[in-house]
Amino acid sequence: MKKIRSWVAAIPGTLLSIGLPAISHAQAIRTLESVVVTTPASEAPLVVRTDPKAPRQPVPAHDGADFLKSIPGFSVIRKGGTDGDPVFRGFSGSRLGILLDGQEIYGGCGGRMDPPTAYVYPESYDRVTVLKGPQSVRYGAGQSAGVVLFERETERMPVFGWRAAGSLTLGGFGRNDQMADVLVGGPQAYVRAGGTRAQADDYEDGDGRRIHSEYLRWSSHAAIGLTPDDRTRIELSAALSDGRAAYADRAMDGTKFRRENVSLLFEKKRLGGLVDEIEARVYRNDVDHVMDNYSLRPARPGMYNVMNPDRKTTGGRLSATLRPAETWDLVLGADAKRDVHRARGAMRQADAVAADAAYRAAPRVEDMRFEQRGVFLESTWHASEASRLVGGLRLDWHEAEDKRAPAASATAGRTDRRTLTSGFLRHERDFGVGGTWYAGIGHAERFPDYWERMKASPDGGNSAFLSTKPEKTTQLDVGASWRSGPFGLSAAAFYGRIDDYILINWDLGRTRNVDAVVMGGELDASWQFSTAWQGVASLAYVRGENRTDDKPLAQQPPLEARLGLNYAQGDYSAGVLWRLAASQNRYDKGSGNIVANGKDIGPSAGFGVLSLNAGWRPVKSVLLTAGVDNVLDKTYAEHLSKTGTSIGVDVFPTDTRINEPGRVFWLKAQIALD
Repeated sequence: MKKIRSWVAAIPGTLLSIGLPAISHAQAIRTLESVVVTTPASEAPLVVRTDPKAPRQPVPAHDGADFLKSIPGFSVIRKGGTDGDPVFRGFSGSRLGILLDGQEIYGGCGGRMDPPTAYVYPESYDRVTVLKGPQSVRYGAGQSAGVVLFERETERMPVFGWRAAGSLTLGGFGRNDQMADVLVGGPQAYVRAGGTRAQADDYEDGDGRRIHSEYLRWSSHAAIGLTPDDRTRIELSAALSDGRAAYADRAMDGTKFRRENVSLLFEKKRLGGLVDEIEARVYRNDVDHVMDNYSLRPARPGMYNVMNPDRKTTGGRLSATLRPAETWDLVLGADAKRDVHRARGAMRQADAVAADAAYRAAPRVEDMRFEQRGVFLESTWHASEASRLVGGLRLDWHEAEDKRAPAASATAGRTDRRTLTSGFLRHERDFGVGGTWYAGIGHAERFPDYWERMKASPDGGNSAFLSTKPEKTTQLDVGASWRSGPFGLSAAAFYGRIDDYILINWDLGRTRNVDAVVMGGELDASWQFSTAWQGVASLAYVRGENRTDDKPLAQQPPLEARLGLNYAQGDYSAGVLWRLAASQNRYDKGSGNIVANGKDIGPSAGFGVLSLNAGWRPVKSVLLTAGVDNVLDKTYAEHLSKTGTSIGVDVFPTDTRINEPGRVFWLKAQIALD
């Protein structure tokens, strides 16, 4: 079995070494874009799409959270080199839906060592779409902040052939990433396979201080599809990934991040008549996660500890797109999922051998189970060529069962059942040439998640399983986008009222409900002021208020701006990025989110980081890019960074944020063949 795992882990590098790297010719051209420093402005109201294969600055870690950080409005709860938790508009955890090819995935660690984005390898996908706010009901329940869709697209091939893409990234602190993706097929069927491998050593901050942060991760995916005609696709896909990661913020490191996935998709498009499209998918995600305090750091004698949570999520979705009239589109659907969390472990063992043997011999014990069933309807009515009315309704039946032992939970054996609703209504109108404005109201009701229920209750009891109420968000979203000649502008603003916001006080270890208000927005602008030069800028801001306690809402990112200047002429490109974060003086000390000790510790200083990049396309199918992140070798920490730990590693004390990497040089080579 170990040999098989090593062979699978070697697939990405092997494919790249023989020149086989995925996608259609159109996608290949898109893949070889210049360096992305700020994501392009929204191409539709409340929607941002971006190419995950395009090189980015600063060069992100291999995971989904660091990738999303390049999109205005996103922040990351950092804890070292990788596997941070994404935050959008100040919202994190289950408020933000993360879907991989239409499938929901959850991490296993009770302290969020492995958030869903830890299992996302962005460059293996063809497109990333962000849907902002509670302005859609099609992709799951309770996603008040929005939804992120990581998607692969495989078009029917008109004739038999093959297409391939690949990349290699090298950088400071031992950075070494590879990606390969191959598609072979014809009009009737196709096979697609690929993989990624990412590795980095401990990095150093601007003062030269080593941060416990090394990682090694790999992933592989494969799909077999049948395309009997232009309108039909049946696809069976599978994915397997694993790795390790060291963390500066806690007493353990991750030594296993195994994800096994299988999915079956059926879709029928352009049917004509009342039913225009049908899509159905069933899937299973198994996450098996191991963390210990001895594999990647020294442990004290007799204190060798290991924990092994796992999580199995099975689900399905069925939807039909109807066209009752030429000006009216209607999507009807239903989805369901079952989510089971288990754990085992061994504590205070004599040595590593004893700890490994003890936890593997221990039975896996279920501690919580969730089930959800939902139906939804989403409608788009084209009132005129320039005006649209978009709306949707959703009804979900939730059930959670506390499977813990009575000694560990006062609510052991109890079940929480809720029927929750969500909906939205939005008006969109085009103006002038290339302009659109919109205004929408949305409401989302969120069932408390695993991490929130596992804490103590507000009165000090040992379980918040039944005392935590569903969170109810009602939000107004307004905005506009405009593009004319060399100018582009996109602005979005929101104001939300949250009843029963779920807040965790880490100093007391308790979960409770409060009432809150949030507001903020994003601004993107671009100006192509000559044939070769373009200026880009973005701004993101969020402000949250805890109305119950009359204080700031915890874990809110500061005002952030990005200013970029790009040059592109012929086969050459260059660019500069200046990222600016303001100081944050609004905090609620001790309170935070579901990430272990993801809490406010006090104010944070502002900072500015300068980065440079350049690119060269020697031939149409090859792009070489290089860059320097943090050119001035600045020492700084993000406001939402976790704090350090002194257990087993020489990093930072528990009341100090973890510093970010100092100066980093990087080089990326991409190839696209068909």
